Amino acid sequence: MNKPKLSYFTNEDILHLVISEELETNSVELSPNVTAELNENGELIGIEILEASSFIRDSILEVAQAKMLNLFKPYSKTLEADGL
Repeated sequence: MNKPKLSYFTNEDILHLVISEELETNSVELSPNVTAELNENGELIGIEILEASSFIRDSILEVAQAKMLNLFKPYSKTLEADGL
């Protein structure tokens, strides 16, 4: 496995994480503006985030708000055993 590489393209506001230099043969849209890049075996080789500055800002704000509202619950092995 190659060393991951993170690149930000300022003019396009694109954040690109390269996990492997393998040839991309497929991709899956995970959510609007977030695409997983896959190799011929269906393994993740990269992630591309469009409108990255907004995505990162919004993601951090959501986590901060959830913590302030105590929406996160401690991890429980009971949940894992129940298949949740």
